[in-house]
Amino acid sequence: MGRRTGDETRALLLRVGMQMLLERGVSAGVQHIRLQDVLRHAGLTTGAAYRLWADQNDYQRDLAVAMVRLRLSGPTDYARAAVGELVAAGADGDDVIRAAAEAHVRTAAVDTDDPADALDAQLFLISLALRTTAQTWPELKDASRQRHRESIAAFAEFYASLMEAYGLRMKAPLTVADFTEAMAAMGEGFAVRALEGIDHPRVTAAVGDEVPEGDWTLFALGVRALVNEFMTPVTDGDSGDDDSGDGGGSSGVE
Repeated sequence: MGRRTGDETRALLLRVGMQMLLERGVSAGVQHIRLQDVLRHAGLTTGAAYRLWADQNDYQRDLAVAMVRLRLSGPTDYARAAVGELVAAGADGDDVIRAAAEAHVRTAAVDTDDPADALDAQLFLISLALRTTAQTWPELKDASRQRHRESIAAFAEFYASLMEAYGLRMKAPLTVADFTEAMAAMGEGFAVRALEGIDHPRVTAAVGDEVPEGDWTLFALGVRALVNEFMTPVTDGDSGDDDSGDGGGSSGVE
């Protein structure tokens, strides 16, 4: 095997560091990933690292940025998997909301028996924790904002497809971007609570309650409220060229 280039060595050490973060979990943080340990895991000498980074802090900065940029799946994959069959079958909008919200809650709690899903959930939480410290380094702030933009664009497209399926449009002057930003803030807020070890609140509504009957996560009820406030059913009088921001929604609730 030929001698590694500097770029190859850098990629290897960042990859090893990211693997260590995933194994140790969100509580580890990049400050607990020591460069000497990374070198030992990679089978490299100290000199190999210090030709690339001035010190451990420089390595940890690049590790944080690399971790925030890493995706093992698309931003909307878990949501699409959770509701795809329901939407195709014409399920009630409330059922779609409950299923999508439950998938998010389970992801934030890393509540899954599937190793691939658990790894993806772990990555989501580590990335979220790192993004809350984005002020630490300008490079981390830039990476965090880029990840946010990518996620917003993907979810806006997803919500637009659900809006079309359930005959909804945005209420003027709101746009799908507004709805997506609100959804992101609420979803990530509940995920931060999960990082703190706070169980997700749940509500059981009975027949006759003002909340639709059934078991609800608080996130699902929040989504339902956002849908009702941001969206309205399409009517025959609606024009096809209104400024709805391309639309977006997840339920045909009233």
